[in-house]
Amino acid sequence: MENLEARVRRELFALQDEKYREFHKKLVPNIDEERIIGIRVPALRNYAKTLAKQGGEAYLDILPHHYMEENNLHAFLICGIRDFDEAMRRTEEFLPYIDNWATCDSFMPKVFKKHPDAVYEKVKEWLKSDRIYTVRYGLVTLLNNFLDDEFRPEMLELSAGIRSDEYYINMALAWYFSIALVKQYDAALPYITEHRLEKWTHNKAIQKAIESYRISPERKEYLRGLKLK
Repeated sequence: MENLEARVRRELFALQDEKYREFHKKLVPNIDEERIIGIRVPALRNYAKTLAKQGGEAYLDILPHHYMEENNLHAFLICGIRDFDEAMRRTEEFLPYIDNWATCDSFMPKVFKKHPDAVYEKVKEWLKSDRIYTVRYGLVTLLNNFLDDEFRPEMLELSAGIRSDEYYINMALAWYFSIALVKQYDAALPYITEHRLEKWTHNKAIQKAIESYRISPERKEYLRGLKLK
């Protein structure tokens, strides 16, 4: 009898899109292309919903996975969990297995928005991790859930203190500050004017902020003048 892991893998390959695979494998160069099936995200999200309705939560007990899309499926199944404690338990169980930005950045349980204080306490732990994608996940969580009503100025301070040689951490840090410049301009600007970020991150944050249509032309021009040479 076919077990759950084998069945899911077979059904995932049925969703394979070879053209998308060729495109997507270039976006995640740190992943062996043999581990990429090639499934468009909407199709994979729909499959996750179907699997959940069929009682596929048992799939969350299967770790590690081989294919990137199996990890993405795992993430999407967690995203559908409505109980906060269970969603957080599964998230922390899964974080050590995330090995690329695509899985990391598409993984955000909806229930987290309903429990900002508890999530923020976890974010502070994740940012101290020695795992690249756990740190990145902490930054992405701040970016997605804590730059609007739940924003606290101390979050900028916490993030600015991160020092790393890892590209995927520094890119997330730049991304976070670029969106902070969009949504919390007055609070975020001093981190740029006072050169609180490392040069590469500083310049990348400005670049990404300038690319946003949500920043006025006047602010864009001012930010351009703050780039470090």
